[in-house]
Amino acid sequence: MATPPFYATQEEVYEYFASHLNLTSSELDLYGRILLNGKIKGRYLGIDNHADGIDTDPDRLIARFLKFGRATAVDAARKAMADAGVEAGEIAGLIVNTCTGYLCPGLSSYISTDLGLSTSIRFQDLMGMGCGGAIPNIEAAAGMLARSYEGPILCVAVEICSATIFPSHEPELVVSNSIFGDGAAAVVLDLAPDDHAVGKTRIRDFATGLFPAYREELCYHSQGGRLRNYLSPRVPVIGAQIVQNVASRLLNRQGLSRDDIGWWVVHPGGTAVLEQVAKKLEVSLEALRFSYQVFENFGNMSSPSVLFVLRHILDSGLTKPGQKGMLLSFGAGFSAFAALVEWQ
Repeated sequence: MATPPFYATQEEVYEYFASHLNLTSSELDLYGRILLNGKIKGRYLGIDNHADGIDTDPDRLIARFLKFGRATAVDAARKAMADAGVEAGEIAGLIVNTCTGYLCPGLSSYISTDLGLSTSIRFQDLMGMGCGGAIPNIEAAAGMLARSYEGPILCVAVEICSATIFPSHEPELVVSNSIFGDGAAAVVLDLAPDDHAVGKTRIRDFATGLFPAYREELCYHSQGGRLRNYLSPRVPVIGAQIVQNVASRLLNRQGLSRDDIGWWVVHPGGTAVLEQVAKKLEVSLEALRFSYQVFENFGNMSSPSVLFVLRHILDSGLTKPGQKGMLLSFGAGFSAFAALVEWQ
C-alpha cells in the first residue's frame, strides 16, 4: 500500500473550499455535512498544496496524475516485492489498472523504468474499470501465470482521484469532491505447488458481472477536457445488488454458502454503500469493520481500496489457515467483481 505524501483533514478541505469556491448556501451546507460530520478523518492527495486541488487546467491535471500516480504506484510495488521476497529481475509480468487519468504509453512504461524491470516482461494497462479494477487486474495476472509460467506477476492498482476533482454546483460533485482520496496498492502473484497465491493468500476463483443498464448511474464523462464524475444517489443500492449477484454465483459454483466465508473484503465506497452491502449479503456491519477503517482513514481511493482492506485484514493477525475470504468490488459500467481466497 502507498499514498502520496500530502495529507489533508476533512476540516482543512472544508475551510479551503469554503474560502476559495463560490458556493451557494446549500452547497456549503452539504460540504459541511460530509466533510465535518462524515466518517472520513482525512485523505491523502496527489497535490503539492491546497490550491492544486481546485485546479481546472486539463494539462496540469494530467501532469499531476503522471507525477503522483507514477511515484505512488512505484512505492506500492516496491513494498509488495519486498514482502514477497522478489527482486525486479524475477518479475515476468506487470499489470496496471487505473481510471483517473489517461496516458499513452500507460503507467506500466514508467513503473517498469523506475523499478528496473526486464524489457521482455509481459504487460497490460487496464483502463476504465473504475473502483472495481483491482480484482480483474489480479484475474488477468492469474491468467498470465496459467498460460505459461516464466516468473511472478506484479499487479498495481493506482488512482489519483484528486486529479478529477470537479468544482461545480451539482450535489453529486459535492459528494465526489468530499470522499475520494489517492493511493496505490500492489500484489505479487506467483505459483504455489497446486494453485495461485498472493503472499499468504491463495486465490481460488473469480466472478464478474457487467450491468450496462445502469451505465449512467456511475461513470466518468469528459467535460471541457476534464474527467467529470457522475455519481447517482442510487449507487449504494445498485452496487449492493450487483455485488450480491456475483458473490452468490461464485459461492454456488464452489458449492459454498455465505457461512463458509470468514472474511468479507469489501470495497469501501462509502458508509451507505457498506450498509447496503451488509444488508444484501446478510452479514453484520462488524463483518465489514476493516472496510470501514479504510474508508475512515483514507476515504474512497477507488480501485486500490479493496486491497487496502485486504492488507488491513492480513496485518490484524486474526486470519487462520483454511479460512476463506471474498474480495468484492464494483465500478463504472455498472460492473462488479469477486475473488474467492483462502488463507494458508
